[in-house]
Amino acid sequence: MKQGKRPTKKQKIIIAAAKGLVLENWLVERETSTQLVLIHRKSGKPKTISKGA
Repeated sequence: MKQGKRPTKKQKIIIAAAKGLVLENWLVERETSTQLVLIHRKSGKPKTISKGA
């Protein structure tokens, strides 16, 4: 598993738009054209969210 990075402003907007996610708890592992793969800061569990655009 890759190490997560702090999200950029555009990524923060996408994460904030996803229901039930607290922005401060997530790091970005990778970004593709259709999805964003996040890692939880404390537990290390991955979550994939769709960009929707």
